[in-house]
Amino acid sequence: MQFIENRTYEEIEIGETAELTRTLKPEDIEMFAVMSGDVNPAHVDSAYARSDMFHKVIAHGMWGGALISAVLGTELPGPGTIYLNQNLNFRHPVGLNDTVTIRVTVTAKDDAQHHVALDCLCLNQTGETVIEGQATVIAPTVKVRRPRVALPEVHLHERGARFNELIDATAALDPVRTAVVHPCDALSLEGALEAGARGLIVPVLIGPRARIDAVATEIGRDLSGVEVVDVPHSHAAAERAVALGRAGDVHMLMKGKIHTDELLNPVVNRDTGLRTERRMSHVFVLDVPNYPKPLLISDAAINIFPDLPTKRDIVQNAIELAHALGITIPKVAILSAVETVTPDIPSTIDAAALCKMAMRGQITGGVLDGPLAIDNAVSMAAAQTKGIESQVAGQADILIVPDLDAGNMVAKQLIYLAGADAAGLVLGARIPIVLTSRADGVMSRLASAAMAQLYVHHHTGGHRT
Repeated sequence: MQFIENRTYEEIEIGETAELTRTLKPEDIEMFAVMSGDVNPAHVDSAYARSDMFHKVIAHGMWGGALISAVLGTELPGPGTIYLNQNLNFRHPVGLNDTVTIRVTVTAKDDAQHHVALDCLCLNQTGETVIEGQATVIAPTVKVRRPRVALPEVHLHERGARFNELIDATAALDPVRTAVVHPCDALSLEGALEAGARGLIVPVLIGPRARIDAVATEIGRDLSGVEVVDVPHSHAAAERAVALGRAGDVHMLMKGKIHTDELLNPVVNRDTGLRTERRMSHVFVLDVPNYPKPLLISDAAINIFPDLPTKRDIVQNAIELAHALGITIPKVAILSAVETVTPDIPSTIDAAALCKMAMRGQITGGVLDGPLAIDNAVSMAAAQTKGIESQVAGQADILIVPDLDAGNMVAKQLIYLAGADAAGLVLGARIPIVLTSRADGVMSRLASAAMAQLYVHHHTGGHRT
C-alpha cells in the first residue's frame, strides 16, 4: 500500500525540494473544459487547440498551476498544508504530449505564523523553463501519514462522435432509394426526412397519406418533392415496401411506426418476400463510452434460439457489415459463460464448432475465437489475467451471443447502464433493413441509415439511387 506523509513545519529545512513529472494528454484539456464549463472555441475547437496560445492559457493556467498545488499538498509540505498565495510567470507554452517536471524548493520560514515560502519551477522535456514563481503556505504542525487515495478513472466521451464519423464516411456516396415503412410518428418521419436531407437516402414514404401529412405538419416539415405511397394501414405498407424491394425499385427498407414482426412477415415470405439462402439476422452497432471502437452485437432481435447453421449465418452477416464499416479483418468473439469448452454448456460447443468452421473456410473475412466470456472478449486485462492468448480476446469488434435473450440483455445493459448509443440493421435479405427501436432518437436512425448506405455501396461496388 502506498502512503502520503507530510513534512511538519519543524521538520522542513531551507533548501529542501520535492517534485513530480507529468505528460500533457488531450484528455487533460477536455477535462478542463468539462470542469470549468469553458466552451470558448479558442479552448475547445481542435484548430485552436493546436495553437501555442491555447496551450499557454490552458496548460499553464490550469494544468501547470494544478500540478504545483499537487506537489505542495501531497509532497512538500504535504497533507494539512494551507495555500496562502501563489505568483506564477509563464515563460514557454506547453504542447500536447509535452512532459513537465514540477519542482518546489523551500526558500524561507516564518516561525511566528508557520509560513513557508517556496520557489516553484516547471521544466519541459528539453529543460526549458515553462513556469516559474513563488508560493506561500501555512505548513502543518501535526504529523500526518495515511494511505494514498486511489483516484477514480475518468473517461470522457463525446456523445454521437463515432456515429457522426459513420455519417461523414458516406459523403462521397450517392443516396440510396429507401422504402420508409409507415412513418406515422414524429421520430420515424423526422429520422427519414433528416436522412434524406443528409444525402443518406432518397426516402419513399409508404403509409396512410393523411397520417403522414398530419405528422409532417406536427413537426414542421415540408413534404414537397418527397415521394409518398398512399396505403391504408401498416400491414399494407410493409407489403408494398417488400414488393418495391423485390422489384428493385428500392434498395433499402427503413422501419417506421410498425411492429418488427409486422414488418418482417412479408420480408420472409418464401414466394413474394426478400429471403435469400442466408438466414436473416439483426446486428446492433454500439458506441460504448468506455470501449475504444464500435462494438457489433448479434443476434439480439430476430433469432431466438439459433442452431449452429443459423449461427454461422449470423457470424457471416456481422462480418460483412464490419467490412462495409471499414473494419478490414474484424475480430469475432463467440460468447458463452466460460472460456473453456464444456459439454454441459451447449454454447461452448457451438463456439468451438464455429471457430473450426472458420478454419475450414465455411466462415470467411474475420478472425474468430471462442468460447469467450464477455469480460475476456472486451477486456485485455481480464484476458491476460486468465492467461488467454488470442487475436480476439480483449479487443473484439463483434460479439456473437448464444441466443436472443443474452444478446438483448447485453445490448440493452450497455445502452441503459453504460450510456452506449445504438444503431441497428437486419441483414441476410436481398436488401438491408434499418431496424431501430421505437424509442431510438434521430441520431440512431441517421447512424443506421448511414450503415445501410455503406453496406449497399460496399456490396454493389457502385452507386445505387
